[in-house]
Amino acid sequence: MFNTTLRKAAVAVITLTIALPAPASAISLNRIQTTSDVTLVAQQRKEVPEKFKRKVVRLTTDEKPGTIIIDTNNKFLYYVEGNNRATRYGVGVGREGFGWSGVVKIGRKAEWPSWRPPAEMRRREAAKGHILPVVQEGGPDNPLGARAMYLYKGGRDTIFRIHGTNQPWTIGLNMSSGCIRMMNKDVEHLYERADIGSKVIVIGPGNRQGDVSFDDKGVDILRTIFGG
Repeated sequence: MFNTTLRKAAVAVITLTIALPAPASAISLNRIQTTSDVTLVAQQRKEVPEKFKRKVVRLTTDEKPGTIIIDTNNKFLYYVEGNNRATRYGVGVGREGFGWSGVVKIGRKAEWPSWRPPAEMRRREAAKGHILPVVQEGGPDNPLGARAMYLYKGGRDTIFRIHGTNQPWTIGLNMSSGCIRMMNKDVEHLYERADIGSKVIVIGPGNRQGDVSFDDKGVDILRTIFGG
C-alpha cells in the first residue's frame, strides 16, 4: 500500500514538472537579447576583444569635428569630437582583396535597413553554392544589422556602407566584402551622432585617402571616469 502511494506521488510530481513553463532564466539561455539585436547563443563563439570595445580617446587630428576616420589596418573607427577628443569604435573590415581607401560622405541613413546584395556578390556566392536573396528585409537576422550609413562619392552610391552586424564576433577581423561592420549597439550610437553629409576618411590599401593627420594617444581616463 505504501509503495503504491509513493509511486503515484512520484508520477504526479513528474507530470507537474513537465507541465510547468520553463523559468525565465532557462528561456533566456536560448537567445541573448540586447537593445538592438537578437542573436542565437550558438553563434556567440567568441567575445569581442576588449580593445575593440567603444572608448573615448585622446585623438590629435586636423580634421573637423563630425569627421569619421576609419583605420582599416588597425580596425578602428574614430568619430572626431574636437579639442583632441574622439570616440573610438572597433570595426570589422574587408577581407583580402576587398579592402579600399578614399574620402567619401554619408549619403543617406537607414534604421533596420533591407539588404540588397550586389549582382556581382550574388554571382560570386552562387558559384560557391550559396544562393543570396535579391532583397532581404530588415530585422535581427539581416546582415546589415540595426543601422546603416550609405557611403557616397560625387553624389553616387559607392555600394559600401557603415553598418551593424548580426555576427558581432567578426569585429576586429577582415571578413566583409568592403563594408565597415560595427556592433549593433555601436552603430546605433554612431548613427545618432553622424549627420548626412559627414566626411568619412577610409584609410586602407592604395592610400587614395591622401595624407591624414591623426594620432591616437589612448583612452581619455578623465572622460571615462567623469564623463563629458
